[in-house]
Amino acid sequence: MSQDKPMDPIFVTRTFLPPRAEYDAWLDKVYASHVLTNNGPVHRELEETLRQRFDVPHLRLMTNGTLALQLAIRALGVKGEVITTPFSYVATTSALLWEGCEPVFVDIDPTTCCIDPTLIEAAITRDTTAILATHVYGIPCDVEAIDVIAKKHGLKVIYDAAHAFDVEYKGKSILCYGDASTLSFHATKLFHTVEGGAVILHDAETDHRLRLLRSFGHIGDAHYTLGVNAKMSEVHAAMGMAVLPHVQECIRQRKELDGIYRSQLADLPVRLLPTCSETLHNYAYFPIFFGDGAVRGAVQEKLEEAGIFSRRYFYPSLNELPYVASAPLVVSERAADTAMSLPFYPDLPAHVPGTIARIIREVTAEHTSIARS
Repeated sequence: MSQDKPMDPIFVTRTFLPPRAEYDAWLDKVYASHVLTNNGPVHRELEETLRQRFDVPHLRLMTNGTLALQLAIRALGVKGEVITTPFSYVATTSALLWEGCEPVFVDIDPTTCCIDPTLIEAAITRDTTAILATHVYGIPCDVEAIDVIAKKHGLKVIYDAAHAFDVEYKGKSILCYGDASTLSFHATKLFHTVEGGAVILHDAETDHRLRLLRSFGHIGDAHYTLGVNAKMSEVHAAMGMAVLPHVQECIRQRKELDGIYRSQLADLPVRLLPTCSETLHNYAYFPIFFGDGAVRGAVQEKLEEAGIFSRRYFYPSLNELPYVASAPLVVSERAADTAMSLPFYPDLPAHVPGTIARIIREVTAEHTSIARS
């Protein structure tokens, strides 16, 4: 068998599962309580544990990260136009549309791939009520610049922090910034509850609205507002409690793998995202960017032939979705065309980074040779 053909396919991510006995111990608590949902004891314990971990005033667990975004938008009373990023997962845009808002896209910073704050003010109109930005790949947005703009124009700020679990900026959790942040605890994330998410808020009144929205809008027999069922089950919360003690070790291993990839790719014609001394990174993903989409596609094809599966993450640039109207955004569209997220998880087989580097070297050399002929 060729060295490039692993026994099993290598996917872009692999869900971390805690030791079965540890998860079973939490499930035993669920069985003992006979409470499976409706803000049960394990749910409450995970909620409070995470709130303290991030040192935030209010954190509420959700069924998933998409509902977290939708309910954060609604709890903050956001309507009309919302300035947002085109380089994110589709849920960022679909949450706005689902809540009846109009996404107004501005381009991204080519270095960080986060929303470019220098473009925000020009997009503000009398109908603008908020900014929704994504900490892309866990890299913090320019939160200070965004805060200045938001205060100047009286706008709410929501951060899609789906990639930013445990990320810190200038010594505090990135979740401390903005009016709200949302997390995804999907199985592919650094920390997960199989399916789940959370909303972080900073004032009690908005938190009260959020809790009503999450639970059908009523408390007991008293009904206050329209609501949905966005509660996390005890079984999902139990997985979160079992995963949580392992997160720091997962981050340590990911940091080590990040260093291996950077060493292997150092002399290749690909762009890597920078690290920042003011940021405590979580190493959630390892994206690379090629000179053009044709090379990216050729590399992706060769990797798949070797049983290694990468991902175009993010694709497409959200301003190009068929159900939104937006002008072209050159930087985001180029990023979406040339980005490739490489397999990245703690127990990745040792040969994979070297194999990927060799394939990239071969494909890029071939394309360079063709371009010169």
